[in-house]
Amino acid sequence: MNEYLSLMLSLVREGGEIALELIERSRPELKSDNSVITEADRRISVLAHQKLAGYLASGQHLLIDEEDPRRGEHLEAAFQDRVPLVWSLDPVDGTRIYANHMPHYGISIGLLKERRPWLGAVFFPSLDELFYCDGTEAFFVRHPFTTSEARTRIVPVDEAISSRSLMIVTDELPRFFEWHSTDCRLLVMSAAVCEFCWPTIGRGCGSLSRVHLWDMAGSWPIVEKAGLRLFSIDTGEPLERLDAETFEKSCRLKGYHILSSPRNFPILKTKLVIKGDAA
Repeated sequence: MNEYLSLMLSLVREGGEIALELIERSRPELKSDNSVITEADRRISVLAHQKLAGYLASGQHLLIDEEDPRRGEHLEAAFQDRVPLVWSLDPVDGTRIYANHMPHYGISIGLLKERRPWLGAVFFPSLDELFYCDGTEAFFVRHPFTTSEARTRIVPVDEAISSRSLMIVTDELPRFFEWHSTDCRLLVMSAAVCEFCWPTIGRGCGSLSRVHLWDMAGSWPIVEKAGLRLFSIDTGEPLERLDAETFEKSCRLKGYHILSSPRNFPILKTKLVIKGDAA
């Protein structure tokens, strides 16, 4: 196993243990932007920095961590092509979900090589599910890190849109869009790990969101192995790499994107009607 992937899997496993241990006493607080942070976020962030310390000291690696106040500086450095390997961590994705003791949160970490998605791991501790990409293939694992582990290779999916279809969306959608569809219903999960990972195994035909790098880095390579892409609703172009054209200094995508198969993107886009400033 690739040493980086081995480290990733170790990190999400240990991070999952922390999250499960603390979920009933997570001590949630609001940050200055009104997002939620918990004790689990803090402890998993510290764990990641400890595990990656040797790599980061080499000058060949960067870590863009949601809980690191210098994350914007690291993103700027990543844009300059001086660092070949960029890690991005979301200690607990779906923190508001986690703080409300709901199960569909995840521990997510990804590694970009030359600013393109390469390796990734997303662990849902309360659901006992793991998604990961080893750089060549992607896998969905039930009961990971146990003797009952059941692993399935993720293969390209292209669900035909029908009345059974579900589109997973951000909770911002009602503010900026109307959804006009009789054959595809919306599912609001408020967790990017669900928006990105679940369609790779057929749990929904796609998603709509405007996320930060750490929200998607762990699932980005998994998405691509499933034959899905993240398409800009403004340009119709798929997201290929980390660059200043598509990411703001805050590490957030510059516009909303639809995750889907190439065939379904134009179909899903026609169902969206912009009603506000979605920029």
